[in-house]
Amino acid sequence: MKIGVILSGCGFLDGAEIHESVLTLLAIDRLGHEYLCMAPDADQRQVVDHRTRQAARGERRNILAESARIARCEIRDLKGVKASEVDALILPGGFGAATNLTSFATEGAGCSILPEVERLLTEVHGAGKPIGAICIAPAVLARAFHGRKSVSLTIGNDAGTAAALQKLGATHRDCPVRECHVDRQNRVVTTPAYMLARRISEAAEGIEKLVREVAALARQPAAPASAGAPAR
Repeated sequence: MKIGVILSGCGFLDGAEIHESVLTLLAIDRLGHEYLCMAPDADQRQVVDHRTRQAARGERRNILAESARIARCEIRDLKGVKASEVDALILPGGFGAATNLTSFATEGAGCSILPEVERLLTEVHGAGKPIGAICIAPAVLARAFHGRKSVSLTIGNDAGTAAALQKLGATHRDCPVRECHVDRQNRVVTTPAYMLARRISEAAEGIEKLVREVAALARQPAAPASAGAPAR
């Protein structure tokens, strides 16, 4: 089984959350599966100095190049990845999901999404393949499926973020950090991770459960779903 992993940079304040990303890759490998890392080939919307947590003015970084740090150079430009190449897809969190993959961080329910991210998510979903999203990354799914599907997901229990996701047509479910929420009808699995986690072990437990659920769903073929069909 090959599971695609969409990264959004390197660093929780302006890219993919490193702990969540590595824990995802580790969980996939421990199950005996392969992973395919990918990221958009585009500039980050912002660069943050992770020592001071302040914006690094005048500095530019490329999402794909930064994501390659996590992937140990084994990474693809997301634009060239097809749904047929993976059996499932997982998105780690980090602020990059809300700034680089979408503009959710600044625009909330009115956010935009990178076309290539939306394209792959809808293709994978339309092929009946499962998708997992961690931390704030469920916002990417809510935006990608807005107007197409009403997916059930979690970002933990933050009321403001949950309300924004519901404006995008998603149904939010509160979920403890060590657990994951499974929308079996839409084959979507989500977990709060660092939306709630205070220790890496807490994030790890939820992520491991998410990866197991995604892999289990991938072993249970579903009839291809139309990404544009209304939810039932």
